[in-house]
Amino acid sequence: MLTRKQLDLLRFIQQRMQECGVPPSFDEMKDALDLKSKSGIHRLITALEERGFLRRLPNRARAIEVIRLPDALGRGLEAAEAAAASAPEPRRFTPSVVEGGLSKQPAAAAPPAPRAYEEFRGVSIPVMGRIAAGTPIAAIQNQSHTVTMSPDFLAGGEHYALEVRGDSMVEAGILDGDLVVIRKQDTANTGDIIVALIDDEEATLKRLRRRGSSIALEAANPAYETRVLGPDRVRIQGRLVSLVRRY
Repeated sequence: MLTRKQLDLLRFIQQRMQECGVPPSFDEMKDALDLKSKSGIHRLITALEERGFLRRLPNRARAIEVIRLPDALGRGLEAAEAAAASAPEPRRFTPSVVEGGLSKQPAAAAPPAPRAYEEFRGVSIPVMGRIAAGTPIAAIQNQSHTVTMSPDFLAGGEHYALEVRGDSMVEAGILDGDLVVIRKQDTANTGDIIVALIDDEEATLKRLRRRGSSIALEAANPAYETRVLGPDRVRIQGRLVSLVRRY
Protein backbone atom coordinates (compact mmCIF):
# COMPACT_ATOMS: atom_id res chain seq x y z
CA MET A 1 0.00 0.00 0.00
CA LEU A 2 1.28 3.46 -0.88
CA THR A 3 1.29 6.36 1.54
CA ARG A 4 -0.79 9.43 0.82
CA LYS A 5 2.25 11.45 -0.32
CA GLN A 6 3.54 8.62 -2.53
CA LEU A 7 0.12 8.30 -4.15
CA ASP A 8 -0.15 12.06 -4.66
CA LEU A 9 3.26 12.20 -6.31
CA LEU A 10 2.55 9.22 -8.58
CA ARG A 11 -0.75 10.79 -9.63
CA PHE A 12 0.91 14.15 -10.34
CA ILE A 13 3.68 12.57 -12.45
CA GLN A 14 1.16 10.49 -14.42
CA GLN A 15 -1.11 13.48 -15.08
CA ARG A 16 1.81 15.64 -16.22
CA MET A 17 3.04 12.86 -18.52
CA GLN A 18 -0.44 12.63 -20.08
CA GLU A 19 -0.71 16.42 -20.49
CA CYS A 20 2.83 17.33 -21.65
CA GLY A 21 4.53 14.09 -22.63
CA VAL A 22 7.40 14.71 -20.17
CA PRO A 23 7.61 14.23 -16.41
CA PRO A 24 7.56 17.30 -14.13
CA SER A 25 10.72 18.83 -12.71
CA PHE A 26 11.72 18.30 -9.08
CA ASP A 27 10.75 21.90 -8.31
CA GLU A 28 7.31 21.35 -9.81
CA MET A 29 6.85 18.15 -7.80
CA LYS A 30 7.98 19.91 -4.62
CA ASP A 31 5.48 22.73 -5.14
CA ALA A 32 2.66 20.35 -6.08
CA LEU A 33 3.10 18.34 -2.86
CA ASP A 34 3.79 21.47 -0.75
CA LEU A 35 7.15 20.19 0.49
CA LYS A 36 9.88 22.42 1.85
CA SER A 37 12.78 20.98 -0.16
CA LYS A 38 13.54 18.67 -3.07
CA SER A 39 15.09 16.12 -0.70
CA GLY A 40 11.58 14.98 0.20
CA ILE A 41 10.84 14.36 -3.48
CA HIS A 42 14.02 12.27 -3.75
CA ARG A 43 12.78 10.14 -0.84
CA LEU A 44 9.32 9.64 -2.34
CA ILE A 45 10.69 8.78 -5.79
CA THR A 46 13.10 6.26 -4.26
CA ALA A 47 10.20 4.62 -2.39
CA LEU A 48 8.09 4.43 -5.56
CA GLU A 49 11.04 3.04 -7.48
CA GLU A 50 11.64 0.36 -4.83
CA ARG A 51 7.96 -0.63 -5.05
CA GLY A 52 8.12 -0.96 -8.83
CA PHE A 53 5.94 2.00 -9.80
CA LEU A 54 8.67 4.27 -11.21
CA ARG A 55 11.99 3.85 -12.98
CA ARG A 56 14.78 6.42 -13.25
CA LEU A 57 16.69 6.37 -16.53
CA PRO A 58 20.40 7.28 -16.46
CA ASN A 59 21.97 10.16 -18.39
CA ARG A 60 18.69 11.86 -19.25
CA ALA A 61 17.11 15.04 -17.94
CA ARG A 62 13.86 14.47 -16.01
CA ALA A 63 14.52 10.76 -16.51
CA ILE A 64 11.47 9.35 -14.71
CA GLU A 65 9.24 6.70 -16.26
CA VAL A 66 5.94 5.41 -14.82
CA ILE A 67 6.10 1.62 -15.04
CA ARG A 68 2.73 0.79 -13.55
CA LEU A 69 -0.08 2.29 -11.53
CA PRO A 70 -1.69 0.83 -8.42
CA ASP A 71 -5.01 -0.92 -8.92
CA ALA A 72 -6.70 1.92 -7.10
CA LEU A 73 -5.69 4.36 -9.81
CA GLY A 74 -7.25 2.10 -12.40
CA ARG A 75 -10.54 2.21 -10.49
CA GLY A 76 -10.30 5.96 -9.89
CA LEU A 77 -8.08 8.21 -7.85
CA GLU A 78 -10.84 8.85 -5.33
CA ALA A 79 -10.81 5.24 -4.20
CA ALA A 80 -7.04 5.32 -3.85
CA GLU A 81 -7.15 8.47 -1.73
CA ALA A 82 -9.82 6.98 0.49
CA ALA A 83 -7.68 3.87 1.02
CA ALA A 84 -4.64 5.98 1.92
CA ALA A 85 -6.62 8.22 4.29
CA SER A 86 -8.29 5.30 6.08
CA ALA A 87 -5.12 3.25 6.56
CA PRO A 88 -4.74 2.54 10.30
CA GLU A 89 -1.84 4.08 12.16
CA PRO A 90 0.92 1.57 12.98
CA ARG A 91 0.56 0.19 16.46
CA ARG A 92 3.23 1.54 18.80
CA PHE A 93 4.84 -0.46 21.57
CA THR A 94 4.12 0.95 25.06
CA PRO A 95 6.36 -0.58 27.75
CA SER A 96 5.24 -1.31 31.28
CA VAL A 97 6.98 0.76 33.93
CA VAL A 98 7.64 -0.59 37.43
CA GLU A 99 7.58 2.06 40.16
CA GLY A 100 7.71 1.23 43.85
CA GLY A 101 6.95 -2.42 43.23
CA LEU A 102 3.74 -1.65 41.32
CA SER A 103 3.36 -2.18 37.62
CA LYS A 104 1.37 0.40 35.78
CA GLN A 105 0.98 1.65 32.25
CA PRO A 106 2.36 5.14 31.60
CA ALA A 107 -0.10 7.77 30.58
CA ALA A 108 -0.57 7.84 26.82
CA ALA A 109 1.43 10.63 25.28
CA ALA A 110 2.26 11.51 21.74
CA PRO A 111 5.86 10.54 20.95
CA PRO A 112 8.16 13.33 19.81
CA ALA A 113 7.88 13.82 16.09
CA PRO A 114 10.91 12.49 14.20
CA ARG A 115 12.90 15.03 12.29
CA ALA A 116 11.35 15.17 8.84
CA TYR A 117 13.63 14.31 5.97
CA GLU A 118 12.29 17.35 4.17
CA GLU A 119 13.64 19.58 6.97
CA PHE A 120 17.24 18.45 6.50
CA ARG A 121 19.57 21.41 6.50
CA GLY A 122 22.94 20.67 4.95
CA VAL A 123 26.13 22.71 4.99
CA SER A 124 27.31 24.19 1.69
CA ILE A 125 30.99 23.38 1.10
CA PRO A 126 32.96 25.18 -1.66
CA VAL A 127 34.72 22.93 -4.18
CA MET A 128 38.10 24.54 -4.82
CA GLY A 129 39.28 22.55 -7.83
CA ARG A 130 41.47 19.45 -8.03
CA ILE A 131 44.07 17.88 -5.76
CA ALA A 132 46.71 15.39 -6.84
CA ALA A 133 46.86 11.92 -5.34
CA GLY A 134 49.93 11.16 -7.40
CA THR A 135 52.38 13.58 -8.98
CA PRO A 136 51.68 17.03 -7.48
CA ILE A 137 49.70 19.39 -9.67
CA ALA A 138 49.20 23.13 -9.65
CA ALA A 139 48.17 24.70 -6.36
CA ILE A 140 44.54 24.80 -5.29
CA GLN A 141 42.36 26.64 -7.79
CA ASN A 142 39.49 29.04 -7.22
CA GLN A 143 36.04 27.86 -6.19
CA SER A 144 34.20 26.10 -9.03
CA HIS A 145 30.93 25.11 -7.34
CA THR A 146 29.58 23.88 -4.00
CA VAL A 147 28.49 20.57 -2.52
CA THR A 148 25.99 20.13 0.32
CA MET A 149 27.09 17.95 3.24
CA SER A 150 25.41 16.74 6.40
CA PRO A 151 26.92 18.35 9.52
CA ASP A 152 27.39 14.79 10.83
CA PHE A 153 30.24 14.29 8.33
CA LEU A 154 32.10 17.49 9.22
CA ALA A 155 34.36 18.59 12.04
CA GLY A 156 34.20 21.99 13.68
CA GLY A 157 35.70 24.87 11.75
CA GLU A 158 35.89 25.91 8.10
CA HIS A 159 35.84 23.33 5.30
CA TYR A 160 36.42 23.07 1.58
CA ALA A 161 36.34 20.20 -0.93
CA LEU A 162 38.69 19.04 -3.69
CA GLU A 163 38.33 16.58 -6.55
CA VAL A 164 40.97 13.84 -6.43
CA ARG A 165 43.18 13.15 -9.43
CA GLY A 166 45.52 10.15 -9.36
CA ASP A 167 45.83 6.81 -7.58
CA SER A 168 48.54 7.31 -4.97
CA MET A 169 46.03 7.01 -2.06
CA VAL A 170 44.05 3.98 -3.22
CA GLU A 171 45.07 1.81 -0.26
CA ALA A 172 43.62 4.49 2.02
CA GLY A 173 40.30 4.09 0.14
CA ILE A 174 40.68 7.32 -1.85
CA LEU A 175 40.12 6.82 -5.58
CA ASP A 176 40.53 8.95 -8.67
CA GLY A 177 37.42 11.10 -9.06
CA ASP A 178 36.47 11.09 -5.36
CA LEU A 179 35.61 14.35 -3.64
CA VAL A 180 37.58 14.88 -0.42
CA VAL A 181 36.29 17.24 2.25
CA ILE A 182 39.07 19.09 4.03
CA ARG A 183 39.00 20.94 7.35
CA LYS A 184 41.06 24.08 6.89
CA GLN A 185 43.99 24.09 9.35
CA ASP A 186 47.74 24.66 9.27
CA THR A 187 48.78 21.92 11.70
CA ALA A 188 48.19 18.15 11.77
CA ASN A 189 49.27 15.03 13.61
CA THR A 190 51.51 12.37 12.16
CA GLY A 191 49.33 9.82 10.40
CA ASP A 192 46.74 12.38 9.29
CA ILE A 193 45.90 12.64 5.59
CA ILE A 194 46.55 16.25 4.66
CA VAL A 195 46.57 18.72 1.81
CA ALA A 196 50.22 19.77 1.52
CA LEU A 197 51.37 22.79 -0.44
CA ILE A 198 54.95 22.26 -1.62
CA ASP A 199 57.15 25.30 -2.34
CA ASP A 200 53.93 27.37 -2.60
CA GLU A 201 53.45 25.90 -6.08
CA GLU A 202 52.25 22.30 -5.91
CA ALA A 203 49.37 20.80 -3.95
CA THR A 204 49.11 17.11 -3.11
CA LEU A 205 47.05 14.79 -0.88
CA LYS A 206 49.28 12.56 1.25
CA ARG A 207 49.65 11.03 4.72
CA LEU A 208 51.80 13.13 7.04
CA ARG A 209 54.82 11.57 8.72
CA ARG A 210 57.50 13.41 10.69
CA ARG A 211 61.13 12.35 10.47
CA GLY A 212 63.11 14.46 12.88
CA SER A 213 62.82 18.02 11.66
CA SER A 214 61.79 16.88 8.18
CA ILE A 215 58.32 16.20 6.83
CA ALA A 216 57.54 13.01 4.92
CA LEU A 217 54.58 12.92 2.53
CA GLU A 218 53.62 9.26 2.31
CA ALA A 219 51.51 7.73 -0.45
CA ALA A 220 49.09 4.83 0.11
CA ASN A 221 50.23 3.00 -3.01
CA PRO A 222 53.54 1.08 -3.22
CA ALA A 223 54.06 2.38 -6.74
CA TYR A 224 54.82 5.85 -5.34
CA GLU A 225 57.81 6.86 -3.24
CA THR A 226 57.57 8.80 0.00
CA ARG A 227 58.80 12.38 -0.41
CA VAL A 228 60.90 13.77 2.46
CA LEU A 229 61.10 17.57 2.50
CA GLY A 230 62.36 20.27 4.78
CA PRO A 231 59.74 21.92 6.97
CA ASP A 232 60.28 25.25 5.19
CA ARG A 233 59.12 23.69 1.90
CA VAL A 234 55.77 22.30 3.10
CA ARG A 235 52.71 24.17 4.30
CA ILE A 236 49.73 22.23 5.65
CA GLN A 237 46.50 23.47 4.08
CA GLY A 238 44.04 21.20 5.86
CA ARG A 239 43.16 17.71 7.10
CA LEU A 240 40.88 15.13 5.46
CA VAL A 241 37.63 14.70 7.40
CA SER A 242 35.23 13.13 4.89
CA LEU A 243 34.91 11.70 1.39
CA VAL A 244 32.16 11.75 -1.25
CA ARG A 245 32.06 9.12 -4.01
CA ARG A 246 29.74 9.19 -7.00
CA TYR A 247 28.69 5.89 -8.61
